Amino acid sequence: MTSIALHAGRVGRALLDFALPPRCAACRTIVDEVDIFCATCWGEVEFLSGGCVTCGLPLAGTDAEQCAACLAAPPLISRTRAAVAYGPIARQLALRLKYGRKVAVARTMARYMAGLAGGWDRAPLILPVPLHRRRLWWRGFNQAALIAGQLAKRWPADINNHLLIRTKSTQSLKGLGHDQRRRALRGAFAVADKAAVKGRIVVLVDDVLASGATSEACARVLRRAGAERVELVCWARVVRAARFMR
Repeated sequence: MTSIALHAGRVGRALLDFALPPRCAACRTIVDEVDIFCATCWGEVEFLSGGCVTCGLPLAGTDAEQCAACLAAPPLISRTRAAVAYGPIARQLALRLKYGRKVAVARTMARYMAGLAGGWDRAPLILPVPLHRRRLWWRGFNQAALIAGQLAKRWPADINNHLLIRTKSTQSLKGLGHDQRRRALRGAFAVADKAAVKGRIVVLVDDVLASGATSEACARVLRRAGAERVELVCWARVVRAARFMR
């Protein structure tokens, strides 16, 4: 009976692939399996590896493991990693998830983010960067929570989508300097249950990292709540040439 069930499963998957073949996550060209890029799109995605052991920014022309900025002032987030650099294809996937409501894109992102695990000595606590309730009501979902849920299936980790909350809606941070962003986000986040994060390794999950002000604000309240360590894992990050660390 088991062999019959297995055979039926294989036939069912073959029929599904014939009717709805897997397609490139970016251009929708037919590919061999789900959640991958075709050869052309793969060549246009800048996958990130190496870089500063703390902030993850590329290190150019040096054998150092940590950038000067992190050495001078260790950030609140102990380790930041992104799967890809923010570019046309990375942006396309982020927009399709956030505004196009293509929730399956979260699974694609998580596939390439799974290798960013930190080699933790115990199960970390995964927390998505939260949306304010008005934004959540308008959009219908939190894209960071969808990605976090997919990562929780791939990592030996705990997940809680309601522990870190956004207590106030903030203005757009676009065009603001670092200090202005920090002031705008003051008091914007809170921890619902401090005992649940005390002594834990917390991994924040987000889709795109730009200035880092939002994740820094999240890390601040988590550290105050007693988190032992806060890390950040995201799909894409903005990497400007002027910010390459030497």
